[in-house]
Amino acid sequence: MGQPDLAVVIVNWNTADLLRGCLASVYESKWPGFEVCVVDNASDDGSAEMVAATFPQARIIRNSRNAGFSAASNAGMRCFGFGSRGAIPKYVLLCNPDTVVPPAAFSGITGFLDTRPDAGAVGPRLVLPDGTLDLACRRSFPTPASSFYRFSGLSKIFPKSRRFGRYNLTFHDPDALVEVDCVNGAFMMVRGCVIEKVGLLDEDFFFGGEDLDWTFRIKAAGWKVFYYPAVSVTHIKRAAFRKNPAAAYEFERAMWLFYRKHYRGGTPRWLDYIIRAGLSLRGGIRLVREMRGKQETAGPSDRGGA
Repeated sequence: MGQPDLAVVIVNWNTADLLRGCLASVYESKWPGFEVCVVDNASDDGSAEMVAATFPQARIIRNSRNAGFSAASNAGMRCFGFGSRGAIPKYVLLCNPDTVVPPAAFSGITGFLDTRPDAGAVGPRLVLPDGTLDLACRRSFPTPASSFYRFSGLSKIFPKSRRFGRYNLTFHDPDALVEVDCVNGAFMMVRGCVIEKVGLLDEDFFFGGEDLDWTFRIKAAGWKVFYYPAVSVTHIKRAAFRKNPAAAYEFERAMWLFYRKHYRGGTPRWLDYIIRAGLSLRGGIRLVREMRGKQETAGPSDRGGA
């Protein structure tokens, strides 16, 4: 059996009602040639049973434990042939269950990708239920400088500044197509050939940060990443996050992992101490222990510059 042109991967954890609405909107799409795989992370709210009963056309993977977003997304992509050296879909969409997809979304974004062979990944305008822009739908990488501007509050004080507003790109017109560093993994479309080149999501990221790492690798491999506001997707946001008591820790841990993987090797030691202190204050003792554990086994390139 051949692969679809578009593989839609939805990772779910205890959001059955939102997942039902998301799938209903997905299957109202006006674009042919897509298939959906729902990866359920051991939900106890009947999510998997709901999918099987209401959307029998969807593939479903039932994990026996909460494997996290990256590992579950990778399982979904593998079920479409990634990593097997066989046929793969032309495009892959990571889509959160707390999104509502308009009927023309697939045709709009795939149409854009068809006209831009240099585009490796694309994300739409994400809007919150109150109609405001989800600022996370277009971002720069969290360099030490941009992270400082964000966490110090300077980005909110000076949102139109190209220096202080660089993380969420608040100086850009929300209606403007723009090349960015990262789009949101809540709704991110990536070329299949790009995934074959750069690999699947890094499973060290349990929840959060995996989209930053993926787009970092995509750009490093020579492709561009675009924010495409002609398509607008509703994002209820953090539906599963609010139910997980470890979610806040996982977010700060993701920032540590991204920094350690991509920036720490070139960061002066004095600045590295400041960054780790800031992450420790936000992430708590559990993150401190993890950072210390990694430090004990880190090689010279992981300990930062002199």
